[in-house]
Amino acid sequence: MNHSFEGLGLEPRLLATLEERGYTQPTPIQSELIPALLEGRDAVGKAPTGTGKTAAFSLPAIQRLDPDHRHVQILVLAPTRELAIQVSDTMFAYGKIKGVSVLPIYGGQAYGRQISRLRKGVDVVVGTPGRLMDLAEKGALDLSRVSTVILDEADEMLSMGFVDDIETILDLTPSKRQTVLMSATMPSRIRKLAKKYLNDAVSCSVEAHEDAKEIRERAYLVNGHEKLAALSRLFETEEIASALIFAKTQVGTEELASKLVERSIPAKALHGGMSQDVRTRIINQFRSGVIQVLVGTDVAARGLDIDDISHVFNVDLPRDPEVYVHRIGRTGRAGRSGEAISVLAPNEIGKMRRIEKHTGKEMERCHLPTVEEIETRRSEKVTETINVWVERGRCHAERELVAKLIEEGGDPLEIAAAAIRMARKAEYKRPVEKITEVQRRRPLRSERGGYESRGGGYKSREGGYKSREGGYKSREGGYKSREGGYKSRESGSKSREGGYKPREGGYKSRESSYQARDNGSKARKPASGDGAPSRTSRTGPMVKLALPIGKESGIRVNNVVSTIARHGGVPAEAIGRVEIADGRTTVDIRESEAGRVLGKSGELRFGPKRLDVDLA
Repeated sequence: MNHSFEGLGLEPRLLATLEERGYTQPTPIQSELIPALLEGRDAVGKAPTGTGKTAAFSLPAIQRLDPDHRHVQILVLAPTRELAIQVSDTMFAYGKIKGVSVLPIYGGQAYGRQISRLRKGVDVVVGTPGRLMDLAEKGALDLSRVSTVILDEADEMLSMGFVDDIETILDLTPSKRQTVLMSATMPSRIRKLAKKYLNDAVSCSVEAHEDAKEIRERAYLVNGHEKLAALSRLFETEEIASALIFAKTQVGTEELASKLVERSIPAKALHGGMSQDVRTRIINQFRSGVIQVLVGTDVAARGLDIDDISHVFNVDLPRDPEVYVHRIGRTGRAGRSGEAISVLAPNEIGKMRRIEKHTGKEMERCHLPTVEEIETRRSEKVTETINVWVERGRCHAERELVAKLIEEGGDPLEIAAAAIRMARKAEYKRPVEKITEVQRRRPLRSERGGYESRGGGYKSREGGYKSREGGYKSREGGYKSREGGYKSRESGSKSREGGYKPREGGYKSRESSYQARDNGSKARKPASGDGAPSRTSRTGPMVKLALPIGKESGIRVNNVVSTIARHGGVPAEAIGRVEIADGRTTVDIRESEAGRVLGKSGELRFGPKRLDVDLA
């Protein structure tokens, strides 16, 4: 394997760009693919997120591109808008020195703007299959002179149902083209696609990064609105040399960085909305120690090559476990130990378990430092600092001032106390924020791997639910009310024997008389216009689940029911009332089937979007 980019055949201008971006040596997939792609060979690369695959296909394509011919020469297909933007930004950064023009194309943007840019001429188009097809059919996107086609995350595109669009797009390009297929997995349908459209392809495979043994992984459970308070406590007690904090959105990084600065923590945000010059300046400040903390998105943190990061914090856990592995791989480098800390809200427990299953390693469940522990640590730091100055013996002017105060009748102990109080003035402006006990409708398991109460977690008095293979089982078959009975989350009445009694009658929809399957009688209207009538399960009470998708997406009740039934493995009769609101959908599921659906959290698809499932 080549240990430098110079040995891969890249031209000096691209090497200079790599150096400016902080890349010092190629990753395994870059070492294997770049020389082959520079020769014009087709290639199949099995590479997960975080292996440097974007640079592996971008750099050779840009080097082979002729910027004097202003037509689409490189076409990159990506499954999502986010990835299309990310790849577009990366290719623009690499090709800027050659004057390469790059256009991201995806749904949600006005057609007019995209068509106008295409008419002016662009070298590289990065887009989602659906929008690319639309523009090709309108005659706005000419693919007849494309020299390189790259399918990024091909397995994702196929699983999202884009196979027909992909094949149509490939058929619109010249037969004598270079084709590159990148995929995290290699199912038979990917191999079939490669066999059909690639010629004499080079094949390489790179496995996911393994967890570094030197990295200690910890998890702290808090209420979602108290993550900042939890983070502040950890910064008080951890020995942090430099830290990366990962947040989900650009806005989130800016807000968090600003609030950390208010707490005297030198932090700056790093995200894709910044210009490359600004990002480079911030990264250089981080490297030099001017900034102690970077708060970034996964996209913005790509390419950081810094060996002495002591801590990685996850304020928002990623949906993809491999992204988590890539995040924490930024610490514990060069033989050093590292700390990976995840601050979780209750609705992120499912993500944590999927990560643990992926890595084969459990995160330590930890308690947040108490107020008393933080006050003790603050005093220890002051004592340590004073002792250092005493040992240095460089306080001549200060000694003279103290002597003068004593001569004037000052008490030495009071003088020292006043001086320490002045030194701790900033500290007193940072009272330790209170953190409440985690509130959760469904208690977490308190057995092995579970959370106990006190700041860091929650222990059920009743035993509650126990997770087993992603499922959730009620100890006694229902939800226990304060009065001692059991009550469904629907409108049924409670019974002290633990049974569930539906209200008399069924449910009637707003548009027509809906006859409940189980009793055939009429019932009340749903609470909201988009709500589907609820059904009482034949075998017991229902559990209300929540999905982070709403009216704005265009989703309909039948979409929800069919997706949960098909992908969640739940019989249709176990699905009850569906209510679609702004940004949120709730579904009633038979309690005995709820665990199966919760176990599919992050796997349910509504169009191109994967959704988490939580208890409402």
